[in-house]
Amino acid sequence: MTGRLGIDDVRPQITGRTLPAKAAVGEVVPISALVWREGHDAVAATVELTPPEGAEPFSIHMQAETYRPDNVHAVFVPDTEGIWHFRIDAWSDVMATWRNAVTKKFDAGQSAAEMANDLAHGVELFERAAAQTPAPDNKVLEEVVRSLNDESLPLEARIQPGLSDQVLDILAAFPLRELVTRGPICDIHVERREALVNSWYELFPRSTGGWDENGNPVHGTFETTAAALERVAKMGFDTVYFPPIHPIGEVNRKGKNNTLTTVEGDVGSPWAIGSAAGGHDALHPELGAEEDFRNLIARADELGLEIALDLALQAAPDHPWAVNHREFFTELADGTIAYAENPPKKYQDIYPINFDNAPKAIYDEVYRVVMHWVHLGVKVFRVDNPHTKPVNFWEWLISRVRESHPEVIFLSEAFTRPARMFGLSKIGFSQSYTYFTWKTSKKDLTEFAQMIAGLADVSRPNLFVNTPDILHASLQKGGRAMFAIRAALATTMSPLWGVYSGYELYESEPVMEGSEEYMNSEKYELRPRDFEGALERGESLEPFITLLNEIRRENPALQQLRNIHFHQVDNDNLIAYSKVDSITGNCVLVVVNLDSFGLQEGMIKVDMEAIGLEPGTRFQVHDAVSGANYIWGDENFVRLEPFKDVAHIFVLPDVAPERREQLAWRQISENDYRP
Repeated sequence: MTGRLGIDDVRPQITGRTLPAKAAVGEVVPISALVWREGHDAVAATVELTPPEGAEPFSIHMQAETYRPDNVHAVFVPDTEGIWHFRIDAWSDVMATWRNAVTKKFDAGQSAAEMANDLAHGVELFERAAAQTPAPDNKVLEEVVRSLNDESLPLEARIQPGLSDQVLDILAAFPLRELVTRGPICDIHVERREALVNSWYELFPRSTGGWDENGNPVHGTFETTAAALERVAKMGFDTVYFPPIHPIGEVNRKGKNNTLTTVEGDVGSPWAIGSAAGGHDALHPELGAEEDFRNLIARADELGLEIALDLALQAAPDHPWAVNHREFFTELADGTIAYAENPPKKYQDIYPINFDNAPKAIYDEVYRVVMHWVHLGVKVFRVDNPHTKPVNFWEWLISRVRESHPEVIFLSEAFTRPARMFGLSKIGFSQSYTYFTWKTSKKDLTEFAQMIAGLADVSRPNLFVNTPDILHASLQKGGRAMFAIRAALATTMSPLWGVYSGYELYESEPVMEGSEEYMNSEKYELRPRDFEGALERGESLEPFITLLNEIRRENPALQQLRNIHFHQVDNDNLIAYSKVDSITGNCVLVVVNLDSFGLQEGMIKVDMEAIGLEPGTRFQVHDAVSGANYIWGDENFVRLEPFKDVAHIFVLPDVAPERREQLAWRQISENDYRP
């Protein structure tokens, strides 16, 4: 907006301030604007912050950016969940204008007589400043007034007190503001910490039953699932995501490897929800009853885990909705209900919901289902294909649920075009699947990481390394080292990452050449796994995954999203980037070998300013992966050999307190990205 002073490009600001920006408790959140005025007088800005209900408003003085004239910024760290409001106030900084004038005139050799008006103006300004400043700081400003008035002093001695660092600090805390112009009020939705910092593990409860005496898979239960959670917790994960745990349709049930014919014992796809046993609010009978589910939730809580359920809004042909609410679906000319298609894929076992047919009834029913699980203790939902449902429905549902349960987290599984993916994030989804799976080259990974850092106000990316639907070619053909490489990248590029069960066993066989579907996909059959045996044989990635999650917990720099900075490496198979936490000063530098088959080496040219050090400084780095320590400088040799050591995660000296905020802002601004 433009008032007496200009205030433009206020950030964060989402969709013309109609939607709040994203943040989480403990996150370093940037606020910025373009502030300008006529002439040469100084202009400054303050951000006025109003926490959620009950807390006292406060203000932060905004800093002028070094390399972008007229841009100002500040960072704050929210400590409370809820909707925060902020407003940027621009004002004429008469003190800065005065300091600029007297400094230039004194340096030019002007006398006290020539600067008499400037000295008198300074007296008037500091008297006003002292009058609005509380004790004891007002006494310091009163001393400045006395010095300016004391004609017995040399000119330098008269003006120097008004230019001291102590006085500058006081004026920053209690500024003398003129021509105050208020900007628009903007909102930031601050969620609980787990919406930003989280490690997800996906498993199928029905696959936790092991084998019978004949070697045949046994259907798992909530009791066997509870036992399986202990291994997941030991690996350091925070959230365990279950695909649908509801009754599975009998009509058009899919067989193994997505075949259209079934044989006795085929369990079908859990996403084909609903049968005579119930729908979205029911539990698969073989998994257990509601009491068993409550016990599972309680056990997860004891282990420090949260359970995430799949919210897949579709129905099997024998779902109660298909029987009692045909208006929820699309009826074809021949009287049948249309099944789901995503050409060339066909889902004969699923009916998609038509949200335009009976919107009020559908909305109310889905809300009832979600709240059913919330009341059973579920606080996290992974939403299946939300981009195929109306965006206004999701905005309504998420906001309605959060009216009574603001702690609920929704993850969007939307592998789709940017407008849809980020649009869903804007309207309320806490986390999102991303394009990470398909980013494998150094160039693509760099651009991707800068993009997700630059979009942190809009979207929180959950970097899943694989899913039951996505076995990327790099994992199919890259050997075991590629699994370690992708895990190292995912755990350090974003505070959110996820892994689908079997990844630690290097499962890599596709159903056919060119497909990203798994052979013997767990989507259509029971897949018990011998995790313990693989670990004993040294054929498991579990220890490395455990170490990565431990490193993430111990280093706050890896718990921030906006703060990535890339360093030069003279080898395209090596990628290097650093992260700094401006709260603690924790600094981490990651180097990853992108070649899963070959030894790679090269020289890293460290951007010393980006890690808070002066060029030429020698400093110690600790490799959290190997435990080794090294002395580094501006340029350093690295050598990484799969499978021995695919990555270095170096913990560097903490950044000095006086450098942290400016360094944080530099990292944030260089990752500026607009979709």
